[in-house]
Amino acid sequence: MTREEHFPLQGKAALVTGAASGLGAALAQRLAASGADILGVDLQEARLVDHMAGLRRHGVQAHALSVDIADPASAGQAVRQALDHFGRLDILVNNAGTDVTLPISEMLEADWMRVVGTNLTAPFLLSKYAADAMRRLGSGHIVNIASTAAKRAWPNASAYHASKWGLLGLSHALHAELRADNIRVTAVVAGGMRTPFLLERFPELDPSALQDPQDVAEAIHSVLLLPPTTVVAELTVLPLRETSWP
Repeated sequence: MTREEHFPLQGKAALVTGAASGLGAALAQRLAASGADILGVDLQEARLVDHMAGLRRHGVQAHALSVDIADPASAGQAVRQALDHFGRLDILVNNAGTDVTLPISEMLEADWMRVVGTNLTAPFLLSKYAADAMRRLGSGHIVNIASTAAKRAWPNASAYHASKWGLLGLSHALHAELRADNIRVTAVVAGGMRTPFLLERFPELDPSALQDPQDVAEAIHSVLLLPPTTVVAELTVLPLRETSWP
């Protein structure tokens, strides 16, 4: 196996939000193992710093930025830091997400704004600024982590569903708009994963029926390695045994 085959993302730079745990951590790990330099963004500062330090054993640069991406100013800051560290930005993964699991009668306006700000507005702004950098580079790939919550609905999650349905629509709109600039955009409809984000909200779930976030990261990694003339606009990755979708 040649070095290029073993490290197919060497020389590439990736910005991953929600990189301290769950799917974001698994993705940062998988991309670094393929040779990509990583800027991880997360509110969990200590955990993020430790995870980025661990990625350096792959011989890549890995930096931590602890900001709240629901703050619109954070999007520009994150892209600027990626460019300052690496001089380029090839991959943006909009993975960070949050939820407030309440009926609409109990949900405060601040709850709604926080969920939509993190799950939808931040990906819009990050994509906007990242696309500017990618145009100058002549290529790039934006990955938006949606959910089966973008395809169906359950009670007491109105803000989460609205944000994830919106993210899926945003992703397809950006796919149509940015392909002319040689920027690929992929929406990932991910089924249930064994992550704290899901299991802490729904403790009744059977963890053995859920998928390992590393498996989802592997599927996303495979999409990033497709020939540059091909794009997967939407990828659905489901646990084999969990049957709620479809």
